[in-house]
Amino acid sequence: MTAAGLSATGVPVRIDELERLLGDPADDGNPVGYAAVLASDERGEMCAAGERVLDTYGLNAEFVPPEFGGRLNRLDHLIEVMRSVYRRDPCLGLGYGASSLIASVNVWTAADERQAATVAGLLLRNGKLACAYHELAHGNDMARTEFTALPGPGGLLLNGRKEVVTNIQRSDALVMFVRTDTRPGSRSHSQIYVDKSAVPAGTLRYLPRFSSVGMRGVQLGGAEFTDCPLPASAVLGTAGHGLGTAMRSFQLTRIVLPAMMTGIVDTGLRTTMDFLTRRRLYGGVAIDLPYLRAALAEVFVDLLAVEAFARTCARAVHLLPEQCSVYAAATKYTVAGVLLPAMNQLSLVLGARSYLRAGEHGIFQKMLRDLKPVGFGHAARAACQMTILPQLPLLANRSWSNLQLPPEALFDPAAELPPVPFSRLAVTARGADRLSAVLAAVETSGLDAVTARQLRGLLGWYTGQLRALSAASAVLPPAELTVAASAEAYDLTDRYIAVLHAAACVGVWLQHRRRDAGFLSEPAWLLAALRRIAARTGESPWDSDLPDALTGPLVSELRSRHTAGRSFGLTDRPLADIA
Repeated sequence: MTAAGLSATGVPVRIDELERLLGDPADDGNPVGYAAVLASDERGEMCAAGERVLDTYGLNAEFVPPEFGGRLNRLDHLIEVMRSVYRRDPCLGLGYGASSLIASVNVWTAADERQAATVAGLLLRNGKLACAYHELAHGNDMARTEFTALPGPGGLLLNGRKEVVTNIQRSDALVMFVRTDTRPGSRSHSQIYVDKSAVPAGTLRYLPRFSSVGMRGVQLGGAEFTDCPLPASAVLGTAGHGLGTAMRSFQLTRIVLPAMMTGIVDTGLRTTMDFLTRRRLYGGVAIDLPYLRAALAEVFVDLLAVEAFARTCARAVHLLPEQCSVYAAATKYTVAGVLLPAMNQLSLVLGARSYLRAGEHGIFQKMLRDLKPVGFGHAARAACQMTILPQLPLLANRSWSNLQLPPEALFDPAAELPPVPFSRLAVTARGADRLSAVLAAVETSGLDAVTARQLRGLLGWYTGQLRALSAASAVLPPAELTVAASAEAYDLTDRYIAVLHAAACVGVWLQHRRRDAGFLSEPAWLLAALRRIAARTGESPWDSDLPDALTGPLVSELRSRHTAGRSFGLTDRPLADIA
């Protein structure tokens, strides 16, 4: 144990209890096994037995800060807990868990103590929250929200429709983004808390449920309010500050939600490994075929790299909160852009079996479908680019020309963290970025000559990218900092995100190297990750294919973890639910 409640891998030991409750996924008699999850999915229902398991575990406590009786003290721990849920059933991950999380972070960010205690009490009683933001007519353009909560007798009157909302009918309460002032401007919107048990009959009508290809067990629906009375005290925080609250709370969800979904790829990779280690082709085991080995190595290193990025940015919320508007957008953009191709690559390896909807490989097609929302759910990737683009000139002028290293605790999962600083999150980073400085602080002594030369070459390319970005960003005209910017301007955000992604991988490798901590202290995965991240920019001299010298160690580690029943992600932890 490295600290109270932590395992040697730096994750909470309570996860072992969650996995024990979930049981062996391959056991057809397990009410929360893959067979039961697939049967629920075919019916378009949430796995009821899974919800009971999560009630028993008290999953909602993971979403509540300790001062209100919960366990939300570290975002990297929250992510790791939720990966266990997503590995089993993404519908439970979203429909039971993330839906309430998305709503509640707005409460912890803006609400007063009385309001926060009310929401905490509901969640700790296993209640459900829904976050009602979207209106089909406006999508992610929240400034054009038409739903109103305007002054009425005794407080406010709600009027309007909210659509495509997770759990809107199943929830006990709603956090809603509404217009509280008819005048234009950034102070015309607020967030409100609606206890549905207090809504008068006839003022709330549910709209028909939307069907979906993925996440079929998750209820997506809408609601229409007509002259629904609400006390003025239902406004969360200060009236007119709803948009600012959303922009700050998005920084949490843009990191943790995509990071949770790496559990889907873990299951997809495990299912593929199960098949390839048993399948015999051309007189040998399928996994020994060079093409298949290369495909597995690429997915494995991509998974390690995105988890390194997500964990670093999750810890940055605690340690560098003022900089997280950039890091959060970069996390969402990157994780979505890597996980979707990774699962598609695994589907090609599985071939026809990737279409099966039952049997030992049936879980794969559900995972493939359930992953799709990572690319557009909650915030589209283009919206993440637009968060970063206007900040590039200040970053160039204030940080990239005067690099300052981040604290070492940013990369060390065993290091203690301060509480989640909801009040310190800022709408912009104001030109601050300490993560990218890691690329210029790598010492290659102790590595063999070939490895050291390869690493210096990769790091030199990334630091060169940062210099080029700095020069180009410093002179961007105002017209290139808006949604109407040119493709070349948007391309700058791609290249900067790649630099951040690479820096996170380097930081994680350095931290493991200092402790000589197993596979992640070795250079093979880092070299592979840096090559593949660079290749995605379209600017690098390396393509995405990995040489045999890197494929070999990756496949060897992958096979070792598969045999031992350990996770394929960064924490390399034992999975208590694998028989």
